[in-house]
Amino acid sequence: MAQDELAVFREHWKQELKNKTDVQPVVSSPLLDIPGQKDLKNRYFEDKPSNASNSEEDCHTRDGEASLGGGREGARGGKIASEPEEDQPEYVSIARGLLGGRTSPLLDRLQEERIRRKRQYHSRTNICSVSLQQQQQQPQRKVKKGEELVDQLIQDLNEVNDIPFFDIELPYELALKIFQYLDCTELGRCAQVSKAWSVLAEDDVLWFKMCTKEGHHQNARVSDSPCWKSTLRDCRNSAKTVRFNWKNRVGSISQLQYELGKVLCDVSSCDHFVLAGYTSGDVRLWDTLHWDSRASYLKPNGLTANTDPRPHVDHVQVNGTVAAAAYEDGCVDVWSTETGEQPIHHYQTPERVQAFALSPDSPALCSSSGPEIRLDTADDRGYWRTACRIQLRKSVQSLVMVPGRGQQCPLVAAVAGDAVYLISPREENPQTLHFVYDHPVTCLDASESQAAFGVRSASWAMYDGGNKIHVYSLETGKPVVCVGSSPGDFSCINLKNSPAHLLVCGNKDRRVRVYDLRSGSSVVSLYAHHLGVTAVQADDWKIVSGGGEGLVCVWEMRMTAKLWEMHNRHPVRHVRFSTSTLLTANIPDDKSPRGACITDDDLTAHRRHRGVICYYDFSEDALTQDHILPICRSNYAESSGYNYNISLTVPYDRLSASNHSY
Repeated sequence: MAQDELAVFREHWKQELKNKTDVQPVVSSPLLDIPGQKDLKNRYFEDKPSNASNSEEDCHTRDGEASLGGGREGARGGKIASEPEEDQPEYVSIARGLLGGRTSPLLDRLQEERIRRKRQYHSRTNICSVSLQQQQQQPQRKVKKGEELVDQLIQDLNEVNDIPFFDIELPYELALKIFQYLDCTELGRCAQVSKAWSVLAEDDVLWFKMCTKEGHHQNARVSDSPCWKSTLRDCRNSAKTVRFNWKNRVGSISQLQYELGKVLCDVSSCDHFVLAGYTSGDVRLWDTLHWDSRASYLKPNGLTANTDPRPHVDHVQVNGTVAAAAYEDGCVDVWSTETGEQPIHHYQTPERVQAFALSPDSPALCSSSGPEIRLDTADDRGYWRTACRIQLRKSVQSLVMVPGRGQQCPLVAAVAGDAVYLISPREENPQTLHFVYDHPVTCLDASESQAAFGVRSASWAMYDGGNKIHVYSLETGKPVVCVGSSPGDFSCINLKNSPAHLLVCGNKDRRVRVYDLRSGSSVVSLYAHHLGVTAVQADDWKIVSGGGEGLVCVWEMRMTAKLWEMHNRHPVRHVRFSTSTLLTANIPDDKSPRGACITDDDLTAHRRHRGVICYYDFSEDALTQDHILPICRSNYAESSGYNYNISLTVPYDRLSASNHSY
């Protein structure tokens, strides 16, 4: 504290002690005068007796020093105060505790501190013996005692920072439990208080919990890093760099093209796996963590492989363990992402597969052909079996596997006409979540606890507010909230990958909307794509949307401003991003373009008909600026540079070819 404030504090405290002692009578007892007595400061630095004979005397000494006017002071100072102990101010007890050194888990540190201060005290003053003699000859008044107590306490507060208040009484584990409720800024401030607090604030357990709480190194252990504080700092700096790269379109771009295939039919991605199916019947799997290896070729079953011509791939799905594909002849193949090549499971449906879904976190596959739904699962030994088959009233349009089930019984949300069903292998009949006659369901998505779907208003019921999105609880089967009042049909919903309490959706009225499920209101509305929104995803600060015209747009959610956009020829059917990567797929609507039939000399479709899969990497290690062309490092102020892939590293031959073909 400042010198003026310190002086005022001391005078105020001394005056309060003086007023307190003037009221209480003091009784002098010359029989208790003991010559050769040391003063209070010397008793603070006095070493504790170590033998057993002095233990009782030491106990009486500490008990006497716990109060301002009793015990040892009455015996040695010649005066006994009649003031009761419970009437003493609280700060006097704290001061006496600091000066007397009560029993605590830190007695060794207190003893070392006493010895150090004893030496320091004797080196600063040369008249210590004179002061002791004067105090022995003249009994001190209680006010004088209080003044010395205040002086000593203030001196300790200003100079002694090695032993904090609560650390004297609390063990290390309990103090660490208190510190775990502090954030980074508060821990940094506590580390400047004292050495003991600094040790607590630098504890690796605190920083490890803080690192995992922020989403970094979720599967790590405390022993995996020598300094979790530095690890958290590096993770935060990396996150800032990645966000800057996202906003400024700085990174690298790769096109996952299968040059010998025909037209791209469907794309799916999960974690670092990308799966694509083509009209040639080929299925390709990429592992984006290992770019040195080529795309894995997943062989079809024998029946499909011997068919000439081979059937098109209608649907593909992939998760961390298995990949699946459905062909136009009704065949379904399942592969392992580790072994690849030969299928590990295969079955045939009587009709063409209309909807296809794979669980994101377990080997469970659901497919529908017409009104029939089939659910297949794998056990712990890898054997696949049909868990259930259910027949609905109408043809199934879309399927979604509920995530987060793990080893539990899988759940499937299905849309059939104007009804939404919840299907479980444990129940014989499906549960109807929603049904309103002549109000078709246009899109569907599900999270671990909720299901959301867009409902189209009937032409004769436009007065009801337009098209809406209904959100139902999967646990109770009851509606949670109903949002939206759009004149256009909702074309895509992303509830699974959205932030908590938020839902992002796209509409055919060209807008991307974000709804708050707690209040049921729209928090963001963006005019995005003039041919309607086909794919969308959002996190806590950005939105990525794709449209029917081929544009991929990145938006800043808080400012509702477009950061940048990329264009390809065909509609965007798949958008999925992680912290530092973005995957987009432009899939043509026409799977048999003119000039790409089997009788042509060129057995592959022209480049402009194939579709494209783009993989963007915005991580720090991707920023190798040495081989980037100057035109790719231009900024938005240069109109010529904007037509090129600004700050995105692309080989020159691909860049020039894409500009000429598009």
